[in-house]
Amino acid sequence: MNRIARFPVLAAAFLAMLTMVTGCSRLKARDQLNKGVASYKNARYEEAIGHFQQAVNLDPSLPMARLYLATAYAQQVVPDLKTPENLKNANMAVQGFQEVLDKDPKDVGSLKGIAGLYFQIDEFDKAKEWQQKVLAVDPQDAEAAYTIGVIDWGVAHKNAVTALTGVGMQDGGDGNPKMPKDVCKKLVDQNTTIVNEGLQYLQKALDIRPTYDDAMAYMNLMYRQKATLECGNDQARKEDLDQAGQWRDKAMGTRKANEEKKNAQVPGGVVLDNSK
Repeated sequence: MNRIARFPVLAAAFLAMLTMVTGCSRLKARDQLNKGVASYKNARYEEAIGHFQQAVNLDPSLPMARLYLATAYAQQVVPDLKTPENLKNANMAVQGFQEVLDKDPKDVGSLKGIAGLYFQIDEFDKAKEWQQKVLAVDPQDAEAAYTIGVIDWGVAHKNAVTALTGVGMQDGGDGNPKMPKDVCKKLVDQNTTIVNEGLQYLQKALDIRPTYDDAMAYMNLMYRQKATLECGNDQARKEDLDQAGQWRDKAMGTRKANEEKKNAQVPGGVVLDNSK
């Protein structure tokens, strides 16, 4: 009976000890998290990764630890570099963001993180896919819509340059009216869907943020790609170029207005009122 009676006491003592150990681990995890943040702010990313990884190991439930770890890996990724080390950092970052999403599928920061990583390592189809996931969670994310438009322009432009180079031409930005018809028809097959999608997403970005001057600049570029697809329809080509010119001018004017508004701000975010 005495031994049986002691079991609840032993169980309570064990639970108390477990709570102390768990509490101690959590304190250590938070300490590692803070050290990681300090290292990250000082651009010591390798050191930050070590601290964040220890924080995750000590307390897997610690908020932000996995997100910070993934962000530290992402910070080390060099755009367009396909070395094994760079791709490893990108994959580690993607894995980290995915672990955050496993617990919270609507974490926009992680969705954008993965989309940005795929963009940096030139996996554009995956980058578009993840930007679309961002928009599914937050339909008002202008940057996600803009980025899809940028990706579409990049693919369309690459296709055009490749086709033109094959016949000894360069993209003149004027619709390339002297391009052979067979080359133009090939580009129509390759680029029509891409260009239309790009225009759609760039317009979406502008609907969300009407003063988005970068989106306006890419509308100019995309209409020039559209002009390349007119294949002998000179009137349509000129109309596309006219649209491109209007967007170019609007982008320049809006960018100037945005800069003036930014420069008019004083510390504390107060905008000077010059109307009086």
